[in-house]
Amino acid sequence: MTSGRGALTALHLLLVWALTAVAVPTLGFGLLVSAWSGGAGAAVPVFVVGVPLMVGLLATAGLPARTVVPLCGSARQRFGWAALVFVLGTLGVLAGVAAYGGDVDLGSATTRIVLTGMPYAVAAAFFVPNRWVRLGAVAALGVAVAYGGFVGPARSELRRHEAEVAWYQEHAELLYLGAVPPGMEVSRAEVGPAYFGVDYRTVRQDAFASLLVRPPLTPTPRCPEFEEKGVTCTVDAHGEVRTVRELPDGGHAVTLTRRHGGAEAEVTSQTVDESGLRRLLNTLHPLSDTELEELMREKKIDHRT
Repeated sequence: MTSGRGALTALHLLLVWALTAVAVPTLGFGLLVSAWSGGAGAAVPVFVVGVPLMVGLLATAGLPARTVVPLCGSARQRFGWAALVFVLGTLGVLAGVAAYGGDVDLGSATTRIVLTGMPYAVAAAFFVPNRWVRLGAVAALGVAVAYGGFVGPARSELRRHEAEVAWYQEHAELLYLGAVPPGMEVSRAEVGPAYFGVDYRTVRQDAFASLLVRPPLTPTPRCPEFEEKGVTCTVDAHGEVRTVRELPDGGHAVTLTRRHGGAEAEVTSQTVDESGLRRLLNTLHPLSDTELEELMREKKIDHRT
């Protein structure tokens, strides 16, 4: 390709890009506004007028390329070429919209408008009978597919994951976990605005224990001023509160409450004995990143607002 033909080809592709970067968002906005205000039926006239107008503008952009692109040699051929470029480019734009809807980062609004014209320029490049121009179009298409189909979604997923971790760690001072009682496993964890709760259960669901970490309810550990019927409460010399609640079936539930740093940890169970509950309290430790990742991976943790 001579320098003159190369410059003409570059001008041709630049015209296609610039025209579509302005006209396509305008058409899309018109369709959106008309559909929003008058329903899908109101968008039909805009579509019927806008699409032929777009094809006509593309055919005009093909005028300088009459000696470079064989399909632009005559008016009839140019309109055929323009229709093909419009269809192929629009497919690329729709793929970009789908990627954007999947939370793939396509930059600022200005960047997205600039990118709108790229699929049409790439489509037009495939009609230029030059190996290097077509190789460039293939490379551009490959980059777009790789980013939209793989790199972009991976980055989007990473951003979502990091945001979710930050969400859970908003009150890191309450995120404590104890050693799992023998024969049990963590069945569920919940992060609230001012608490962190963990449920432990056996595989057969026949034993249960719960851990609740929250800001202290009182300045110093103490029993309620008015005890409920069937409830006994004592506070030992170390500030541990022991509450035993009698149950209708003749059993009882034991709750141990202890200060842990600036938080208050409470463990309750009907089936785990007091030594097991104290072991759970004695092994409290800040929830590690690994433990949080495992809970998230197994979908055992939830967030309440």
